Amino acid sequence: MTTTTRPNVLILGGGAGGTMTANMLRRRLDANITVVDRDATHRYQPSYYLIPFGYMDLADNKRAERSLLHDEVRFVEDTVEAIDPDDRTVTGEGGTYEYDYLVVSVGNSLRPDHVDGMVEGWERTDSVFPFYHAAAAEALGDAVDDFEGGTFLVTVPDTPIKCGGAPLKLAMLMEEYLRERGVREDAEVVMTKPGPHVFGTGPKAPYQERIEEIWAERDITFVPNFTVDSVDYEAGVVHSEEGDELEYDLYAPVPPQHGHEFLVERSPLTNGGEYVDVDDHTLQHRTFDDVFAVGDCADVPTSRTASAARKQTHVVADNIERSIAGRDLVADYDGYTACPILVEKGKAMIAEFDYESPISAPVVSRLNWILDINVIPSLYWNVWMRGYDPVP
Repeated sequence: MTTTTRPNVLILGGGAGGTMTANMLRRRLDANITVVDRDATHRYQPSYYLIPFGYMDLADNKRAERSLLHDEVRFVEDTVEAIDPDDRTVTGEGGTYEYDYLVVSVGNSLRPDHVDGMVEGWERTDSVFPFYHAAAAEALGDAVDDFEGGTFLVTVPDTPIKCGGAPLKLAMLMEEYLRERGVREDAEVVMTKPGPHVFGTGPKAPYQERIEEIWAERDITFVPNFTVDSVDYEAGVVHSEEGDELEYDLYAPVPPQHGHEFLVERSPLTNGGEYVDVDDHTLQHRTFDDVFAVGDCADVPTSRTASAARKQTHVVADNIERSIAGRDLVADYDGYTACPILVEKGKAMIAEFDYESPISAPVVSRLNWILDINVIPSLYWNVWMRGYDPVP
């Protein structure tokens, strides 16, 4: 530890996990806390699949990151270039930052450029919208309104993705939107995945079964074992690595997602992988005791969601506090995550599970819709991002 009497806690990333961790630690520690992020704007990413249908507005779902952080937390807008955990330094474009404890919460990197033709289709046509990007999600709204029939295609890449339920929800909300507009009979809604299951097995199995029932009732097509290889945007065709192809009239792909280059290429924290190599339960790095990870960049075997990051922040805050006091760490993260699955306007199911088991019943209700659309965003901005969480 450095000679300062107050430890320096450096948090990389001002998203959900980083912001909540910073504010939580500020209340619990006598420490210098700094958040570094390349973007001064904080966005509520769970809104993106709702924006095309008018259920949320992009302008209402972003805040200045500085406004979310307590005044005693320092915020620096800078792009991280490298991490040296031996010297306990982080190098950015604008400077070098020292730390006693490092929390990596940088999310993952959206890479539509890793699929031939995806970016070109987005830029050159009015039919390709990789909706995990805010601009594409907003532009998809006009395309959805103009869609009069044909094939609406959603694809999922062969990489880990944030909010794994988002493509399912987009497909179901689109199917209902087409019915409302009276053009459902002229349209086909199709979603692909590189694996055999639309949602998953193990602790996800009850929700998988319920989704299969809903899709059968509403004639939504699931194409398994389809790994996107390239997009022929001029012909309106997606080619797979398996040698298959699917035509589309309107295409909403989930872009491939990877670990950030500075983590993979210019730090030892991924240990040869793409994400920060931490213990599944303590979230402490397996090699460097003063490094922790939260959220999408943490290499833990659970879904990448804001709800998972929320639970992880409690464990990381506890363990940094314990480490400073010379106490044993707690192994309290059990893989918890939750995913509200909106099946149509006014109806939703909450998929909630941990490493081992499902937690909530696969019940579709109006209450779940209200929770996701009306309650959770308010909690997100006004409670969780402020570092408060009455139900850890």
